[in-house]
Amino acid sequence: MAVRNLSIYTDEKIAIFIDGSNLYAAARTLGFDIDYKRLLEFFRSRAILMRAFYYTALIEDQDYSPIRPLVDWLDYNGYTMVTKPTKEFTDSQGRRKIKGNMDIELAIDMMELAEKLDHVVLFSGDGDFRRLVEAVQRKGVRVTVISTVKTSPPMVADELRRQADLFLELADLAENIQRDPRDRPPPRRDRFERDSEENYGDEEFDSQD
Repeated sequence: MAVRNLSIYTDEKIAIFIDGSNLYAAARTLGFDIDYKRLLEFFRSRAILMRAFYYTALIEDQDYSPIRPLVDWLDYNGYTMVTKPTKEFTDSQGRRKIKGNMDIELAIDMMELAEKLDHVVLFSGDGDFRRLVEAVQRKGVRVTVISTVKTSPPMVADELRRQADLFLELADLAENIQRDPRDRPPPRRDRFERDSEENYGDEEFDSQD
């Protein structure tokens, strides 16, 4: 299905940068599951796809990490995985907190690769990426941001949406990248971390004993 306002050209060199927990939360709120194989095929069929990065933090000291099966599946199926351990600390009220932020890793990778690209596709609504998008644009690279304004509140920061060369509504892309319920799915975030994702993400969360 054609996607409205999709401005990606077949001769462009592109790279995809996926803020894992941000995309997961947006798709879940919109009521569909991401099929990461279809997502990759969608962009490969429309441009010269150089890299597809996926960023997520992992709780390393657990006997079983609920996101590990997804990480392994993506790693073997065309994605460049970027992970790091979460950090645990105690807040001023004595509560255990865990923090896992991947913004720096994503920013470094995007800046390093920018000179070899024509177009960057960022799956995130995080307003902290506005300056990164601006810096990449100064190198002559177009930037598409994919998130959603169809939730309440919107999951994309207004400043990020305004900075992007193109904002693509995730709901408009859903038909091309969502999992068909009739298919046997590969590992997915909602299968392996539905409970834990509510407790941690890219920022801070309460530790669950």
